[in-house]
Amino acid sequence: MERILLKKIFKDEIVDCDAVVKGWIRSIRKAKKFSFVMINDGSCQGDLQIIVDGSTPNYEEISSLLIGSSIAVTGALVPSGGRGQKVEMHAKSVEIIGKCDDTYPLQKKATSLEFLREQAHLRVRTNTFGAVFRIRHELAQATHRFFSDNGFFYLNSPIITSVDGEGAGEMFRVSNLDSKNPPLTDKGDVDFSQDYFGKETSLCVTGQLEGECYASGLGAIYTFGPTFRAENSNTPRHLSEFWMIEPELAFADLDDVAKLAGDYIQYMISEVLTNCADEMNFLINRHGGTLDESHLEMLKLVRDTPFTKITYTEAIDILNASGEKFEFPTDWGKELQTEHERFLAEKHFKGPVIVTDYPADCKAFYMKQNEDGKTVRAMDVLVPGVGEIIGGSQREEDLEKIIAKMDKDGMEKEGYWWYLDLRKYGTVPHAGFGLGFERAIMYITGMANIRDVIPFPRNPGNCDF
Repeated sequence: MERILLKKIFKDEIVDCDAVVKGWIRSIRKAKKFSFVMINDGSCQGDLQIIVDGSTPNYEEISSLLIGSSIAVTGALVPSGGRGQKVEMHAKSVEIIGKCDDTYPLQKKATSLEFLREQAHLRVRTNTFGAVFRIRHELAQATHRFFSDNGFFYLNSPIITSVDGEGAGEMFRVSNLDSKNPPLTDKGDVDFSQDYFGKETSLCVTGQLEGECYASGLGAIYTFGPTFRAENSNTPRHLSEFWMIEPELAFADLDDVAKLAGDYIQYMISEVLTNCADEMNFLINRHGGTLDESHLEMLKLVRDTPFTKITYTEAIDILNASGEKFEFPTDWGKELQTEHERFLAEKHFKGPVIVTDYPADCKAFYMKQNEDGKTVRAMDVLVPGVGEIIGGSQREEDLEKIIAKMDKDGMEKEGYWWYLDLRKYGTVPHAGFGLGFERAIMYITGMANIRDVIPFPRNPGNCDF
């Protein structure tokens, strides 16, 4: 008899038949002549109640198992008379697969998220993290469906690079040289010409530049992979290793990718609310949680509301006329801070907003320059609850303008020769955006710390597991 997943049992309400289930024990309650065993196999939010009769072979050993032990049960699926469950199993035989001892750190009592980060190898067995990572899976699948259905090709961009895609310089070096005694040049610098790749290399901070190359041949691509930032930040919103989704579209301008970004956010929310209702409801109602039904209402608002589009200059005017006392200044030319973004989305427009045409001085070299000489065709997508969730731009396709910008920023152009070739050989208007996948998961699940939405978080001082 083949094993059946709990997800299928609950979804199809399978009863009046024999089946085999396998999973981890969530609780055992022993009565005089039988025991109630709750198991979960990870396929869904629900646990299956299994009634093990005292006449079952090895009953005493079964009834003394501890939480976390794994078992295989053959038995009859029957309608349940218990509250909150439609199906239960009456065991005929139970096989003990793996026992747990009393040092198992995930006990039935509530456990803090901080403690569970120290148990990242086990925390997915809890209800909270089971819900989060099934939602993460659904969002990943929704991403591939959305872009594939819209004519985008999936591109695997490099993880090791010799250029800084953002011009920020906060990158992790990749080297095969002897760290204690590296070869040196005549000037006393590390001689990277003797390194594995013959030059200085780092982990990528973005796949955008390579994405632009392939959009210039395939028309529309998206990358979805790991990126790395060596920023020394320990906030609940920063990771050193995270996943980025970066679509790039040829023959397109900022308006095209602004619409794409709004459609994508709404699609992801819709897919989770439709396909992960049990997980979302658990996260809303979990013990000690900070969420309530207003979180779902906020997500539905973003899903159903057209995105308002304003320029950065209009945003500054709105902020200055608001009468609000902001911590950070709202002078033209300053970056919008989270408090400004949330005011626009939550209080002023009461819905999602796209802000465009930012000052050139605070944006990257590759963004298309506007005719005013002061702003670039950049955008940020703002949503109630967090503020900015997507950043993007139309890319500068004019070779002379992008070289002038690189010179102004003091960038070394040598390593970008292939990127500049795109502006020499059949250049076209093109645009794209980037979404930090974990930021999106945080937003939709309502989890407060980004380290709780990635399996094994990497941040300053933490590279366990």
